[in-house]
Amino acid sequence: MKEFVRTMLAVIAAIVVMNILGFLFFLFIAGSMAIGSSKTVMPRDAVLDINMADFTLAEQTTDQMPSFASGNMDTRATVGIWDAVKAIEAAAEDPAVKFIFLRADGVAAGNATMEEFRAALEEFRTSGKPVIAYTENPSTASYYLASVADKVYITSFHGGNSTVIGLAGNMMFVKDILDKLGVNVQLIRHGKYKSAGEMFIKNTPSAENMEQNRVMIESMWKVMGGAIAKSRGITLDQLNDIVDNLRLNLPEDFVECGLADGLMSREELIAKLCEQAMVSDKKDLHLVAFSKYAELKATNIPGKNNVAIFFADGSIVDGKEYDKIAADRFVQEIDKLREDKSVKAVVLRVNSPGGSVIASEKIKDALTLLNEEKPVVASYGNYAASGGYWISNGCRKIYTNASTLTGSIGVFSMIPEFSKTMRKVGVNFVSVASNAHSDMYALNRPFDATELAFLQASVEDIYERFVNMVAENRNMTVEQVDAIAQGRVWTGADAIGIGIVDEIGTLSDAVVYAASLAGFEDPSQYRIKTSPAPLGVMEQLMMSLNKDNTPTILTGTPLEGMTDILTSLNEDRPTEVYARMPYDIEIR
Repeated sequence: MKEFVRTMLAVIAAIVVMNILGFLFFLFIAGSMAIGSSKTVMPRDAVLDINMADFTLAEQTTDQMPSFASGNMDTRATVGIWDAVKAIEAAAEDPAVKFIFLRADGVAAGNATMEEFRAALEEFRTSGKPVIAYTENPSTASYYLASVADKVYITSFHGGNSTVIGLAGNMMFVKDILDKLGVNVQLIRHGKYKSAGEMFIKNTPSAENMEQNRVMIESMWKVMGGAIAKSRGITLDQLNDIVDNLRLNLPEDFVECGLADGLMSREELIAKLCEQAMVSDKKDLHLVAFSKYAELKATNIPGKNNVAIFFADGSIVDGKEYDKIAADRFVQEIDKLREDKSVKAVVLRVNSPGGSVIASEKIKDALTLLNEEKPVVASYGNYAASGGYWISNGCRKIYTNASTLTGSIGVFSMIPEFSKTMRKVGVNFVSVASNAHSDMYALNRPFDATELAFLQASVEDIYERFVNMVAENRNMTVEQVDAIAQGRVWTGADAIGIGIVDEIGTLSDAVVYAASLAGFEDPSQYRIKTSPAPLGVMEQLMMSLNKDNTPTILTGTPLEGMTDILTSLNEDRPTEVYARMPYDIEIR
């Protein structure tokens, strides 16, 4: 009895403690939300402080949820590209903003998102207000942003780390280790460039895969390097000579090569900012954080006449997941836009490397119905590839950034089998089947020739549908589409020439065009409505608690995005067909 009472008291005490901790955590979250929602009060004279290390530049602005990774509370805000660009446009007209102070180190953004943000900064300069950039640890990505400034200054202190060395991509191949483990990945695909899954069946890339990656990287560098060279008054060949010969090592190298306008210590920088702001004392230098200014200037308040920006951001999956483009949830959101009388036109903002074919089909069908009633225009972010292109190629016009990765018109299916693995560990499977191929998905034997032909026929049928769909929507012949398809990934700059997109342009350009299709020629005639609504703090918290963070073989590699496919192999649909890029690209 004593042991029972002791146990009961321990349980009661634990419940009380957990409730107290839960209440305190709730107060903390509520306090964080209250602090995050407080509006910035603008001083009469201000400097807009764009410190890229303080926020993530994403597709949509989301409420900030504190993170306790590694014991430190991460307070990095998330600012959507629409809100970011509109904030810069507002700053150009705002008499309180004297100039922009850009600290580009630590940038967290995709390639095309950076391109749009940089274009907004370049447009800001036409207002007559300058952009002053400062860097301590320049990388290719951060210097790409910084180079847009009127003046670029670099720290005078040695010890920083310059990584302005151009662009490179790394491909990983795991066939050798899978062979040692006895895992046989059976890849069924159409498209000689469709390299998704190639890492599991080869130990080196195919010639086609090498070709598409080389052309893609060179095209992206032409966009980024060309912008840097233009801003600094040199040619791309001159920049390539500097980069190829590793001439950007020490801070003074940037000045000598014409990529920086001077060396400065922290005190010298403050003095320069005070001089630019025309104040004599640093206490009169009012720096306003960009994320707060963007919140202050946010104008996404729907009215009677709206142009909706519909964000399709993430991998395409079936179901109702909240951190991906989940078909069932997205179809419901698209139907809401179709039924909403206040929405006169829609911009489909795509930032997706693709995913499930059946999920893409569902979303495509809903968008087709929407486009029949209201004009739908596409705007491409970092990716609009494979499934991302599938859902959007029927829009009335497609705007892309030059560094967007698109195309990848191809499909594949991937099913592993573990018969050799089982034998290695001393396990033997024996199937009992009613028919000749009833056990073909048991994953304990390889497919025979008949089964492979059966699966290949399904992939061929879906590829043919994909190509025919693009041909019809883009006014091309099937032969023309097939020639530039085959799973090949293209940059937006190259996609223009092959006809799969219409124009290099930003999200703002797409909004203006969509509004014109609805009969609006002036921005005062319409408001912006964004959809789906971004997750709130509590929703993010619940999602993070329910998320499986178990690492896979791809975790921490450029192929990490393929994790969705790997984790779905053991689910109810072992023969899921995918339209997805094989990797995600991050420019550092």
